[in-house]
Amino acid sequence: MTGETFDDRLVAQLAQELDHAEQTRERIRPFSVRYPGMQIEDAYRINQAWVDLKRERGRTVFGHKIGLTSRAMQQAAGITEPDYGTLLDDMVFEQGSDVPAARFITPKVEVELAFVLGRRLEGAQTTIFDVLSATDYVVPAIEIIDTRVHPKDAETGAARKVLDTISDNAANAGIIVGGLPAKPDGLDLRRIGALLSRNGVIEETGLAAGVLNHPANGVAWLVRRLAPWGQGLEAGEVVLGGSFTRPVEAAPGDVFNADFGEFGSIGFRFV
Repeated sequence: MTGETFDDRLVAQLAQELDHAEQTRERIRPFSVRYPGMQIEDAYRINQAWVDLKRERGRTVFGHKIGLTSRAMQQAAGITEPDYGTLLDDMVFEQGSDVPAARFITPKVEVELAFVLGRRLEGAQTTIFDVLSATDYVVPAIEIIDTRVHPKDAETGAARKVLDTISDNAANAGIIVGGLPAKPDGLDLRRIGALLSRNGVIEETGLAAGVLNHPANGVAWLVRRLAPWGQGLEAGEVVLGGSFTRPVEAAPGDVFNADFGEFGSIGFRFV
């Protein structure tokens, strides 16, 4: 990979900072402010180092997520492609369950479709058709996002950048899979919609077409993005294709419901 500026020691140090921030629920200064020469590959190396640190403590990979999939979000972040992170087993919550708010700093809720893979996906030439062929089923999902990095640096006033979000495991925090699974064969995934309500009030609506025109495009992008690292997506993993609603803030006591129409719904509560 090209464009790296950080040595391994610095990558490990910054991954430790993120880990400590998550455990203490105390945000840290943006890396992009502290290290102006930081490159996108440095951010992904920090991302991976933090995931490796958690796996050394016994965590296992549940799947992956793709973020910044909408054109509006990419323009706001100043990038031309999505980002990605790793979902771990301790991020998984049950449909209809109480989600402990104390696990997060400022959690937000997004509506997505999850792809459950039936076989391994790899390679720099992966297409949307490869993704659909390899997908066992698609199921409604909720992603809980959070950030361990301050949105604005207190010392300089500079805003957090996409480099900081990538380092922060793409703001991963939680996932809830529910509703009704469906085979992708003959199904127009672009037309699947959802209503996201908080405390009985509809806050967001959206169609899956808002994710790169087709949610499977995000999965194909991720496989291609992983190829230079010699990595792929494994059979049985769950891949969040990207949100097709804006994130909705959550607080203790909030009750959420995501209604996917004929594909069922997902309900849960922050406590």
